[in-house]
Amino acid sequence: MINDKQTTLSDILKPVIHLELQAQKLHGLINKNNTTLLKKLNNITQKIQTIKREILSGLNPLQRIHLVRQAHRPTTLDYIKYMMDEYIELHGDRAGSDDSALVGGIGRLNNRTVIFLGHQRGKNTKDNVARNFGMPSPGGYRKALRLMQHASRFNLPIITFIDTPGAWAGIEAEKFGQGEAIAVNLREMFGFRVPIVCTIIGEGGSGGALGIGIGDVVLMLEHAVYTVATPEACAAILWKDSKQSPKAAEALKITSQDLYNLGVIDKIVPEPHGGSQDNPEEAAKTLKSYLYKEINNLLNLNKNKREQYRYERFRRLGTCYED
Repeated sequence: MINDKQTTLSDILKPVIHLELQAQKLHGLINKNNTTLLKKLNNITQKIQTIKREILSGLNPLQRIHLVRQAHRPTTLDYIKYMMDEYIELHGDRAGSDDSALVGGIGRLNNRTVIFLGHQRGKNTKDNVARNFGMPSPGGYRKALRLMQHASRFNLPIITFIDTPGAWAGIEAEKFGQGEAIAVNLREMFGFRVPIVCTIIGEGGSGGALGIGIGDVVLMLEHAVYTVATPEACAAILWKDSKQSPKAAEALKITSQDLYNLGVIDKIVPEPHGGSQDNPEEAAKTLKSYLYKEINNLLNLNKNKREQYRYERFRRLGTCYED
C-alpha cells in the first residue's frame, strides 16, 4: 500500500501516464509489418497496464476518493449510453422542478425494459455548476421517486447508479424539504415489489447516496468509495481540523473491500487496469453483465420473498456479535 498520505494521485500516476503516452506515440511510428517490434511494444504496454493496476490497488482511502472525483471518470449517463440497447431520459418531478444532478429514464438492457436512475456529475467546471456537482435537490429525489413508482406500476426492474458527495445542503434545499424527500424515498424503496439493483460507481456520500440506495442487491465498483460523510467533513467534526482527513478516511472504512467484509455491499465489480476512467466502454460492459445477471436472479424470486429479503438485508447492517 502507498502509505505517504500527502502524495497526490496525480504525483503517483504521472510517470506511468507519461510512459503510456510514449508507447502510444511509438505505436504510430512503427511499421505495421514489423511484427517483432510490435510484439515487444505490446508487451511493454501490458506491463504498463499491470503497473497501473498495482498502483491503484495500493491507494489509501483518501487517494481513492481523489481517484473517483476525477473529471474523466464515467458518469451515470456514460454507463447508460454504453449499456442500453436504447433509452430515453425522462424529466421533472411533476411539482415544478427538474433537477439535473439526478437523472433517470427508461431503457432496454439486453432487450429487458428497466427504469434507471443516477446521480450525474459534470465533465468540466461549467457542466459541474449546471449539475450542482452531482448533489441533488429535493426535486431530484422526488423525480427519482416518480420514476420508481412508474416502475412499480408497470412491473419494471429498477437500477440505480450512485455517485455523489452528498445531497445538496443549501438553504433552498432545506426550505423545500430535503430531509423529507430522502426519507420518503427510503420508506418507499423498502416497499416496492420490483427488483432493485444499486451500484456505487464513484463516490457514495451520506443520505444523498441512500436516497436511491435501497436495493435487493448493492454492487460497488472496485475503486469506488461509500461513506457516511466525506473524510473532510468527518475530520472537521471530530477534530476541528480538515488536515486530519487521511486519518478519518482510514477510520471510516470506505473502500469496496472494507464494505464487502462488513456486509454493506454484496459484490465488488472489477474495473479495467487503470480504473473505469481508462476504458469506460469496457467498464460498462463488465457492469452490464453483473446487472443483467442480478436482475434475472431477482426476477426468479417470489415477490413476497424478495421484499422480505430486502428488509432483512438492511436489518442485518451494523449487527454486533460479542464473544
